[in-house]
Amino acid sequence: MKDRGLAAYIAELVGTMFLVLTIGVVLSMYAAPGTSTAFSTDFAVIGLVHGFALFMLIAGLGPVSGGHFNPAVTLVAVLLKKIDAVDAIAYVLTQLVGAILGALIVKGLLLDEGLAGNYGATAISPLLANSFAAFVVELIGTFLLVTAVITTEFGQKAKPQFAPFAIGMTLAFLVMIFGPLTGAGFNPARWFGPALIGDAFNGFAGVWPYLLGPGVGALLAFGFYRGVLYDPNEGDGAAA
Repeated sequence: MKDRGLAAYIAELVGTMFLVLTIGVVLSMYAAPGTSTAFSTDFAVIGLVHGFALFMLIAGLGPVSGGHFNPAVTLVAVLLKKIDAVDAIAYVLTQLVGAILGALIVKGLLLDEGLAGNYGATAISPLLANSFAAFVVELIGTFLLVTAVITTEFGQKAKPQFAPFAIGMTLAFLVMIFGPLTGAGFNPARWFGPALIGDAFNGFAGVWPYLLGPGVGALLAFGFYRGVLYDPNEGDGAAA
């Protein structure tokens, strides 16, 4: 288990801030407001921006903090003993603060332009039947994203040199597919910052899918790794 320190906490704060900032800007510029979003928004552009931003941040800041920028990833890092519980709490707090700062910058830069999209806040599409369907979408997306993190960065046969690209492109693909349905959060911090600044919580029905979906998805990814991909005859992967 690798020791963490102030530099790692700052890296998580800055990384999450820039992740939320880039997502908020591209959504404010490319996402069409209203119920027709799924058919008029360029989710290819939005997805690629998500992917390139995460690629850049993991490649640049990953050597310092592990490049989590997501409480769901930090949860799995704890379960895999890549980070201790105290550091994990500090990571999550800095991720939340970073997300708020990122959303505040979006609001300060775009103001009226970003208001229609709540400065990049996620939202449950009317294409979905109910909040439970949104929960399932967030669960599936997080499961796939965290599985990519585990297999390339945390796992026994991890290839850290490919992690930034693999994780970034996984997120890009998932946003292209699921963005029209839930905004493709897959990250409680990314959801929280814009929702707080844009006043877009939309009651309990608009909150729990973005908290429980990533949490359960991360736990299922951990279970899948331990039950299917992990070989007890081999040693654990390198510390992240």
